[in-house]
Amino acid sequence: MDKILSAHPGAAASTAPELAQIVSKVAWRIMPLIMVCYLFAFFDRINISFAKFALQSSLSLSDTAYGLGAGLFSVGYVLFEVPSNMMLYKVGARRWIARIMVSWGVATALMALVQNEWQFYVLRFIIGAMEAGFAPGVLYFLTLWFPTAYRGRITSMLFLASAFSGLVGAPAAGLVLGHMDGMLGMPGWHWLFLVGGLPCIALGAVVFVSLKDRIEDAAWLAPQERTLLAARIAEQNRHIGSHSLFGALKTPGFLTLGLVYFLIQVSSYGLNFWAPHMIRSAGTTNPTTIGLLTAVPYLCGAIAMVAVGRLSDASGERRKFVIALVVLGAIGFCCAGLFDHQPALLIAALGVMGAGVVASIPAFWALPPKLVTGAGAAGGIALINTLGQLGGIVSPVMVGRIKDVTGSTTPALYAIAALSMVCAAILAFGLPERLRQREHSAK
Repeated sequence: MDKILSAHPGAAASTAPELAQIVSKVAWRIMPLIMVCYLFAFFDRINISFAKFALQSSLSLSDTAYGLGAGLFSVGYVLFEVPSNMMLYKVGARRWIARIMVSWGVATALMALVQNEWQFYVLRFIIGAMEAGFAPGVLYFLTLWFPTAYRGRITSMLFLASAFSGLVGAPAAGLVLGHMDGMLGMPGWHWLFLVGGLPCIALGAVVFVSLKDRIEDAAWLAPQERTLLAARIAEQNRHIGSHSLFGALKTPGFLTLGLVYFLIQVSSYGLNFWAPHMIRSAGTTNPTTIGLLTAVPYLCGAIAMVAVGRLSDASGERRKFVIALVVLGAIGFCCAGLFDHQPALLIAALGVMGAGVVASIPAFWALPPKLVTGAGAAGGIALINTLGQLGGIVSPVMVGRIKDVTGSTTPALYAIAALSMVCAAILAFGLPERLRQREHSAK
């Protein structure tokens, strides 16, 4: 972590070494816990994809019903996202993030009690509502603790947890489904939701005890360290200005960012919800093997995240990296469509897809804080994330319906995802000059 956060041209020469040491100290204190929390958050989003076949068999769900249930998570998330983050801004990140983790952990564990289609729908909606605000809340929290020039790498570290969630969670899910089925009289998919949900309750308590809302409250930093770090962040935010949520909406380029994120998420949910299905359709049937192969795109995404986070901080060119990554993701989806019945080539295509899609998300999240701070950042980041979650409603429902009608996910999934990524690249290329100028000023 120290190497990742080493001094660079983004800090003034006189304070660069000292500031780098302080940032490294903060990162070691905060990021391990935040990353573990985010790992479980992402796993609780994708575990439905591993439970898909057993869940459909137990509850007699069609692909349309599965897609609707998967999408209802995002409906709950969307409806409560902005209110959740505005409440976080009022009561403090520590309390609200802890509340989110405990409530979504309970709701996820309750999936083990689902016995019919309607219970599946209701609980998926509740899980989304309970988790609403977590990701943008954490992103907002990080803007309070890390200077602008370090946020690309810090954001990449955060989203590295999502890649590890797929990298570690996919094989773990395969093992749970393959080896815990029937234990204590419960099917494997029940255990999958219990393993995903119960640890979140304990993590919520750790967050409440360990995190601090303000740099000034960090007793583990020396007084001069707190002063220097707080002054640096305040100085950078002064050039941006503080906005209300309404002010954020009027900021040029802000809603365009929301649309870019929506398009990225359409493709991301295609990967998260349907990757195991793609691998199974190519001829692999063993749950453990499917879990191991599903880890490939997340491994490639993790590697791309680390590389892009460091390169984008060094250059300040966040937007260009976002464009390059979404184009790479589009190429991956196109290749997956061409090789959908050739397992080796399909896995290679999934690797390219993962490098583009998974790594584009943390690269994107370095952009919004360049436009707004304060309440505008808390509510505005939540609003952008809400627009992105709409992709989680559109993608699974649309693909599931086309699968039921045509018998294949191939035309729908690959065409929709690739087109979404291309459109995201075009919109990102056209972002206002104001944002591009700030990229260079923050270097």
